[in-house]
Amino acid sequence: MSITVRVPAKVNVQLAVGAPRPDGYHDLANVFLAVGLYDTVTATPADGLRLTVTGPDAAQVPLDGSNLAARAALALAERAGRTADVHLHIAKDIPVAGGMAGGSADAAAALVACDALWGLATPREVLLSICADLGSDVPFSLVGEAALGTGRGEKLEPLPVGGTFHWVFAAADCGLSTPAVYREFDRLCEGREVPAPTASPELLAALRDGDPHALAATVDNDLQAAALSLNPALAATLAAGTEAGALAALVSGSGPTTAFLAEDAPAAARIAEALAASGTCRSARVAASPAAGATVVGQDPEPGRDTVAARADQG
Repeated sequence: MSITVRVPAKVNVQLAVGAPRPDGYHDLANVFLAVGLYDTVTATPADGLRLTVTGPDAAQVPLDGSNLAARAALALAERAGRTADVHLHIAKDIPVAGGMAGGSADAAAALVACDALWGLATPREVLLSICADLGSDVPFSLVGEAALGTGRGEKLEPLPVGGTFHWVFAAADCGLSTPAVYREFDRLCEGREVPAPTASPELLAALRDGDPHALAATVDNDLQAAALSLNPALAATLAAGTEAGALAALVSGSGPTTAFLAEDAPAAARIAEALAASGTCRSARVAASPAAGATVVGQDPEPGRDTVAARADQG
């Protein structure tokens, strides 16, 4: 048996960041929106835990114990009292280190795939608890659609979305470390009071109404200044998308991917074409939101011989 799970990227239409907590994390009001850029994770039986990766920037994906998909498989196996004898193949399409939760998405997909492969039928709330232990963005990758994340982002409240929103995502030439961006946020805020994070009622209403113009007027990312401080070239990308007609332009999460809200699908295509020609980004992709969370999309009872060479073995 092999199980294939598809999982979406995310954009933060609001990311309100509080002061550092004693544990080093920050309280957040994080409005997640899942978008139609996907990774897939395929789980097949193996002698031990093994990872392979294909797709854009696959060489940047770690295959050691820091890989969140591997950690997800190990955590689920430990809970089930079994060994993590599985080959996880990750087909990447979400930008790596781009602020779109690609690693978190792979972890959620690995959980769902291994749970199905091993016939565990783990309750949803238990899967979400494992997700929260793995990382702040992992629970949302499991559930998808739209949600308000509080705490460090792992406590989710589903949000209604009244329509389809059209986006363009511009990939930068280099990644940004999320911890480094938070450290820069703290440095920039040094000496002033950081308010407690709260979700914008106007933004939540815009999502509920499916109104791209109202959403454009309310999107906000408290980490954007820190991302621009560490990578000033992102300002040119944001300007190029705005000049091309985007209703709103912002850094996605901790960056460096930049997100542009478009009025409709044709407008998104025009913005993507202009960004690709601007010389300010590596590539530009269109995607619609919301999108479903980690979902089984394939089951093969007799998988063919594995033809993807592993870049490393992992136990």
